[in-house]
Parts: sequence; C-alpha cells; structure tokens
Amino acid sequence: MRFMTVTALLFAGAATSALAQESITINVIDGYPARAMWVQEMTDFFIPEVDKRLAETGNYTIDWRESYGGTVVKPGGVLEGLQLGLGDIGIVTTIFHSSKLPSQAISAVTPFVSSDARVVAKAVDEIALEFPTMQAEFDAQNQVYLTTGVVLDTYQLFSAKRVETLSDLHGAKIAGAGMNLRYVEGISDAAGVRGGLTDFYNMLQTGLAEHAMLWPEAAATFKISEVGPFMLAADLGAVNTKTLSANKDFWNALPEEVQTAIRESATAYRDHVAEVAMDRAAEAREAFTAAGGEIVQMSTEERGAWAASLPDIAAEWAAELDAKGEPGSEMLAAYLARVTGDDAPLRDWTAGLGQ
Repeated sequence: MRFMTVTALLFAGAATSALAQESITINVIDGYPARAMWVQEMTDFFIPEVDKRLAETGNYTIDWRESYGGTVVKPGGVLEGLQLGLGDIGIVTTIFHSSKLPSQAISAVTPFVSSDARVVAKAVDEIALEFPTMQAEFDAQNQVYLTTGVVLDTYQLFSAKRVETLSDLHGAKIAGAGMNLRYVEGISDAAGVRGGLTDFYNMLQTGLAEHAMLWPEAAATFKISEVGPFMLAADLGAVNTKTLSANKDFWNALPEEVQTAIRESATAYRDHVAEVAMDRAAEAREAFTAAGGEIVQMSTEERGAWAASLPDIAAEWAAELDAKGEPGSEMLAAYLARVTGDDAPLRDWTAGLGQ
C-alpha cells in the first residue's frame, strides 16, 4: 500500500509539473536551404541552446517549426517575411537590403581589413549595442535585432580561368552581391554582375560572369570548383551578411525568461557560427584543391593595388548616415578600432572622414 501511495504521489507531481509548463510555438524561417552552414547551425546549435537554457527552470518548452529553402520566403525575402509575421525568428541576409538596413554594411565598406570572422562578428555586435542605429533600423521593419552573423572568413575570387594580378581582371565580368559589387569599380573596364549565392554556379557555367566573389566554404557547398576551378586568394575580408532577428509583435508577447534564453543563445550562436566559418574555411580550401581546383595567392603588392583602386566607399557610407542624423563617422571609427587594433590595414578607411 505504501509503495502504491508513493507511486501515486510521483505521478501526481509529474502531472502538476506538466500542467505548469507552458509550450510556445516559434516559427523559424530562412530562404536558403538547410544545407547552408548558418541554417544548419540554426538547427544543430541555436535551437538546442535555447532548449537547454529553458530546461534549467522547466517553466517553458518550445515547439520549433523550421521552414527553409523557399518554403515560406526566398533568400532575399526574410526581412519582409518577418515584418509581415510569416515567421517569428529568421536569418536576414542583410546584403539584399542596403536601403533599409544601411548600417549593416559597416564591414562590407571596409574590405582588406580583417579575414577573421570571429573578430568581425563581435565588433559589429558591439557597435549595434553601443550605437542605437542598427537596432533602430530593424525596429522600423517591425523587428527586434538579436545578433550579427559572420558566416565567411573572407571573400575570394573564383574564376573560370587562372587569375594572378589585378590586370588579369581588366574588362572582366565579376559576379557579386550587395556592397561587394563596388569592389570591382576601380578595375579597368570590369563590370559587376549582380547575383546571389545560389546563382553563381549557373552564372559561371553559362558565361554570364567569368568570376564570382564568394568564400571557400560556400564554394564547396555549392560545388563552384566544377565551373570556377581557380581561386584567387585575394583575402578581401570577412563581412557580416546575416542578422538574426525576431518579429516585434511576437517578441513582445514572449515571457522575459524566454527572451533572455533567446538573446543569450543568439550571442552564443554568433560566436559559434564564426568559429565554424573559420574551421570550415581551411577544410574547404583542402576540398577545393582535392576536387581539382587551384588556389593562386595574390601578392601583398597586388592586394594593396586593389585596395587603393577602390573609391572611398567607407567615407561615403559614413557621410550618408551622418546626413540622416546618425553617427556614421563615429560608428566607422569605433568599428575599425575594434577590428584592426594595433595592426595597420592595407588601406586606412578612416582617412576620408570629415572631408
């Protein structure tokens, strides 16, 4: 009888705990396929991190519903999708939204500075916390900024033919996305061709472009070596291209404990993804050459010439924000101080400020 009583009490306690535990549904969206590294890590790292934190109290559980690869939105549609409530949390590819999220281009307007995804991700996130501009841009899109994602160690140039010097690119058609299209403006008669990560294979295969700017891990994922077997290691730099954000109405309705768990997991996701980006970059280089690709190292002199050929895109970016009453110049100086430290970059992007 005593055994039955204890057992009954245990079952009663479990039932009471289950009744007290609240389940919250969260819809996660991205237009890129599940095999894209940052999407994969959303599933394998971010979601378990949130669950782990919430399990410490047991007050809440999450019913995660993930929709990727165009099932809800296309790659460039996450910002609008979250704004409209088609998803609750999503990974916004910010390079598609330069007019709505101009401050997100802070690392893109400073090429040839850092090829360390970890440093760039942390620096951009710190700028977002120090200055209200970045968060305000997402707020205007009915969203809450959670964290920055840097999924690439550095942009490189993948080509159908061997490239070694800047002069080899004269008159070339170079595919890119967003701000990096401006990296070709100083190259004689070269033309930037707009495309996305999922387009580059076909663009190189059909001759719509002869070169494409992307990073080694993505080149391996999308089998670029088949159509672009030459990689020019120009080390254009790491760029923040992803931001994890949440629909504002959804966010405001969340319990504080759940908000805290998501924010803490978002920061951990930022650092984890950057670390994965660095690890996979080395692996991807090996996979690229194993697949028959050739890596050509661009000399420091040629890299310097490329950097010097660029228009002063950093000063232009800062001036545009300054004109809107935002602290563009201050943000740029603060960001570069964090990224470069005591090292001298190939080009001083603060030189044009205030002119």
